[in-house]
Amino acid sequence: MKRYDNLWSEIISFENLLVAARKAQKGKRFRHNVLAFNYNLETELLKLQAELANKTYTPGAYRTFEIVEPKRRMISAAPYRDRVLHHALCNIIVPLFDRTFIHDSYANRVGFGTHRALRRFTEFARSSRYVLQCDIKKYFPSIDHEILKALVRRKLKCPDTLWLVDKIINNSNAQEPVIEYFRGDDLLTPVNRRRGLPIGNLSSQFYANVYLNGFDHYIKEQLKVQKYVRYVDDFALFSDDRGFLADARLGVEEYLVNLRLKIHPIKSQLFETKEGANFLGFRILPDRIRVRTENLRRGKRRVRQMQVEYYEGKIDLLKITQSLQSWAAHLKHGNTWKLRKEIFASLVLARNSTAKI
Repeated sequence: MKRYDNLWSEIISFENLLVAARKAQKGKRFRHNVLAFNYNLETELLKLQAELANKTYTPGAYRTFEIVEPKRRMISAAPYRDRVLHHALCNIIVPLFDRTFIHDSYANRVGFGTHRALRRFTEFARSSRYVLQCDIKKYFPSIDHEILKALVRRKLKCPDTLWLVDKIINNSNAQEPVIEYFRGDDLLTPVNRRRGLPIGNLSSQFYANVYLNGFDHYIKEQLKVQKYVRYVDDFALFSDDRGFLADARLGVEEYLVNLRLKIHPIKSQLFETKEGANFLGFRILPDRIRVRTENLRRGKRRVRQMQVEYYEGKIDLLKITQSLQSWAAHLKHGNTWKLRKEIFASLVLARNSTAKI
């Protein structure tokens, strides 16, 4: 495997930092922290560049908050200048890794998003009798720092770049505790090994694919699974042979032990595709694609919330339109014409006469 060196000058170049700043601000230009950084953009970038060149850069503290939909998760947001740096690093190193990823690894890759993954899953489900669908138990909190660094070093050998990679990984804040034991562990091993990446980081999303890249190749090349799809920590293997998939599950569990990961014992199931499979908010059936009930309920709740916020003057019509257009585009990937017509026909917007934007 080719290993790359001499990347540092590209990463810390002013041009790359400027491109990174433009990417980091996308969709967030008018937030206070972004406006403050951009007010003295050139000065801020030159300061960041100098800290990197002198190895005096220190990541800031994370701001954490919790979301409960679709499931309860802790999200960690790095300071804005750190997010600019994450983009600068990823601008250079992501293409080096991305070319080694399999075709059916989705999420956090240009051109390999939710809807493309859904189409591929549907194609495989409708051409196969069985599916082994798995979910990795507490994936982001379980990512082992030592293993991750070793995997990165299989591709990179630039000392300066690895210093920055380690700096970002080491600064990861405490995530949800995970106590799992593996072969060779003693009683304190799960406590002593550093684990967990902040879900909100761009770099974390990239490392999530790096961490499972070898696993993807194992599925395709060693287990010889022809139909396989992975979206972050959700993955599915398809076949007309139930016994083949039952054996594959054993191989999956055995390989994941090397990454100190386990599949979810309840969410990981082998069943006939004609029963319908849930994937990325949809339920894929042999003759149609439906929106999952909980996703539909969540979407309707969001519409009602926007109606209230519009009435109170907290959001404007443009924001509502953009949000609804995005949701409608997502729903189009299922057989949802009647559903969309019903939802949007019942939409009523009224403004409180005293409300101000």
